[in-house]
Amino acid sequence: MELKGKICVVTGAASGIGKALCEAFAKEGAKHVVCVDMNGDGAAATAKDVGGTAFTVNVSDEAQIVAMIDAVEADIGPIDLFFSNAGIAVGGGMETPNADWQRTWDINVMAHVWASRKLAPIMAARGGGYLLNTASAAGLLNQVGSASYGVTKHAAVGLAEWLAMTHGDEGIKVSVLCPQAVRTEMTRGHEDHVAAINGMMEPDVCAQACVDVIRAETFLITPHVEVIDYMKNKTDNYDRWIGGMRKLNRLYGDQKL
Repeated sequence: MELKGKICVVTGAASGIGKALCEAFAKEGAKHVVCVDMNGDGAAATAKDVGGTAFTVNVSDEAQIVAMIDAVEADIGPIDLFFSNAGIAVGGGMETPNADWQRTWDINVMAHVWASRKLAPIMAARGGGYLLNTASAAGLLNQVGSASYGVTKHAAVGLAEWLAMTHGDEGIKVSVLCPQAVRTEMTRGHEDHVAAINGMMEPDVCAQACVDVIRAETFLITPHVEVIDYMKNKTDNYDRWIGGMRKLNRLYGDQKL
């Protein structure tokens, strides 16, 4: 898909990857960029920068997502690309409180479900569209120090796969973003975290990788090229890979997100 002339929606648009995506889409000539975030002031600032429209939305609430999509479709135009990018990370293992598990699940997984549930039938009826979800390299590998993050990001990848295989024949393109550490508010102060073992990527570099994949209409976006080799190592010898992850856990398992 060429982004020129398209209406694009990005969640988590106030900062980090989301803001960089909005800027990249505008630079590509998008007809309109809709900047969505629970931080309304931040969304408005991004929208002002890119000549777009801001919506204040808590993506852990399905009703707010649906209302935003309805408003965009009615007042701005048909959504060509929906980038469900917002996400959170909570440190800890099995002791993580149920409320934190649920909040992480709602934002990292169900927000994608709710947006797709609303948009897939609409896009199919008009012959196509693009659904793009942010997961993480943790969804392909795992996350030392955060059970809830590793588990929900695996689920996000699984959902994207399901969407691609189920709706691809309806003309709906699906991609999933799986970076390692990107310099955002989430990673501020964690530059030495295990997720940054291959370096901390700048958001604009990550956004450009997304633009390139959208143009090519391929499924997996791995801005850190090392992730592909890690995946190959995992599938080549799962037990050896688990052993390597145990070593990383011994070295970094007490790091706080």
